[in-house]
Amino acid sequence: MESSERRVRHILSLSGGKDSTALAIYLRDRIPELEYVFCDTGEELPETYEYLERLEAFLGKRIVRLRAKGLTFQDLLEARRGFLPSPSTRWCTEYLKIKPFEEYVGDDLAYSYIAIRADEPGRKGYISKRPNIVPRYPFIEEGIQYDDVLRMLEESGLGLPTYYRWRSRSGCYFCFFQQRIEWVGLLENHPDLFWKAASFEREDEVTGERYTWSGRESLRELARPERITEIRRQHAKRTMARQSRGSEALISLLWDDLDDDTGCLICHL
Repeated sequence: MESSERRVRHILSLSGGKDSTALAIYLRDRIPELEYVFCDTGEELPETYEYLERLEAFLGKRIVRLRAKGLTFQDLLEARRGFLPSPSTRWCTEYLKIKPFEEYVGDDLAYSYIAIRADEPGRKGYISKRPNIVPRYPFIEEGIQYDDVLRMLEESGLGLPTYYRWRSRSGCYFCFFQQRIEWVGLLENHPDLFWKAASFEREDEVTGERYTWSGRESLRELARPERITEIRRQHAKRTMARQSRGSEALISLLWDDLDDDTGCLICHL
């Protein structure tokens, strides 16, 4: 006779970023039954996939890749008549990240481990509306902060993802939360992906309304040499201003909004 007890699972959704990777390292021996998943939009950076493969080798355990069933970003974009996702309409996160994760969990009781640090007050990350998915915050509970995360990554031998050299977050290559200097970084490091992102932008011939990734500026406009020069100048000015406030970790100096709480946290941890 089958047991009527409800299945209990422990799941960590990875983003390919520093915090969720550090949490995987932290929990590896503490929760041996922990499941590792990655919600793959199909529009990720090559560096993200490479970093996940390295993490998988370190964990000695498979990271389950979750994909939306029968849906691609292009399918969703076409269904929305070219209306791009934005901070106010995050349909990419909903259909390519959240729904695949919730389908993976099903009706099981699942503890979802979220990599919000103790030095990030007010951030809660992705919290499912489904009562069977219960959030857990080990870093907050244990007082683990930014420097602790960097130390874990260094001691594990994984280090930081290589995209941090020119980008502040994990997530899709066309993420609308990118700073303009990060779009410049994408153009220089992955021109094919930059121009692919640019191909999704459009202007309504009737209304004149523009659908662009970076505010009112199209990527073709942003890619002009004189505009890139100006973006670099503004970024250098902000970086110098931050340096004058005192010594901080390298990533915090390079990126103005690294700890900004507006991003899609299921993607960006």
